[in-house]
Amino acid sequence: MKTISSLLNKEDHERYTRISKLNIRSSIYDVTNKCNLRCKGCFFFSSGEQDVKEEKDVTKWAEFIDREKERGVNLAILIGGEPTLFFDRVKAFYDRLPTFCATNGLIKVPRDVFPDMMVGVSLWGDEEAEKVLRGKDTLSLTLKNYEGDQYTYYLHTIIPQQVGTGRVERVVKKLKNAGLKVHFQLFSNDEDAPGFVWTPELMTAVRQEMDGLMDQYPDTVISSKYYHQIITTGKMLDRTWGWNECPSVTEPIDKRDPQPRHLIRFIRWAADLETMHRCCTSETRDCTKCKDGAAHMSWVMVNKREHMRSSADFKNWVEVYEMFAKLYRFIPW
Repeated sequence: MKTISSLLNKEDHERYTRISKLNIRSSIYDVTNKCNLRCKGCFFFSSGEQDVKEEKDVTKWAEFIDREKERGVNLAILIGGEPTLFFDRVKAFYDRLPTFCATNGLIKVPRDVFPDMMVGVSLWGDEEAEKVLRGKDTLSLTLKNYEGDQYTYYLHTIIPQQVGTGRVERVVKKLKNAGLKVHFQLFSNDEDAPGFVWTPELMTAVRQEMDGLMDQYPDTVISSKYYHQIITTGKMLDRTWGWNECPSVTEPIDKRDPQPRHLIRFIRWAADLETMHRCCTSETRDCTKCKDGAAHMSWVMVNKREHMRSSADFKNWVEVYEMFAKLYRFIPW
């Protein structure tokens, strides 16, 4: 019988011990249906998820969050819309739970109010791509808000046009020079923006590029080569990504049979505090085309036992769990 001690050397076993105590139980919350951008390919607006009423009474938000805490949630992931449009709702979470705020970064999170809240700033491609996809160069604007912020990283959603051109590295260097971290995921293109198409050749190339940047900028890039492999191939061990594998489906409305391994107690809540969305991204997304980074990380994380078939596989599992814990600030960079 294989044991964890037999699979890991002393150093890796210490890494495992550190993350094994975390017992992360996350859920995702649409703080608002409103946004100060309208991005081509945004899963929220492309699926009509904004077509619910929005609870405006912050007292009701606080009561709801208290119930979520009682439900066992110990990580609140705030999305939208744009959460920073309603800091009173964000503070209701922050005062009660470890909180992560996903933002386009145009409105600065006030650090006198949220001194240690983790902030993930979205970046779609680079300055050139953002003008096409988001209507403005948000990178230049957001860097003024978050330069040197130790509780902020950029979620760099790589687009096909960047691959092999040096444009990804240029962004990484810019963030490094600003004293910021960066994490990679790939553009899913929920609204079929023309020209933003991934091919098998591009997937191979972007994986090599992400691996190389991780080696070249180890103090800036928070990632994992195993994670890169999974999001570019759609394969984990001998399994293929898709609806029947995704662990980030809202638990109370998940009718899949058989049930895959699942994030425990996971729900994605709408801004009415009543509606439950299907999954961590879009009601209408084709799961076979989903490149969502957190969903693929979770796919690895819930399949711990499956990775115990060899030392290399289990070390990969530790690496991905460790990456997730760093991105949500359960452990230091």
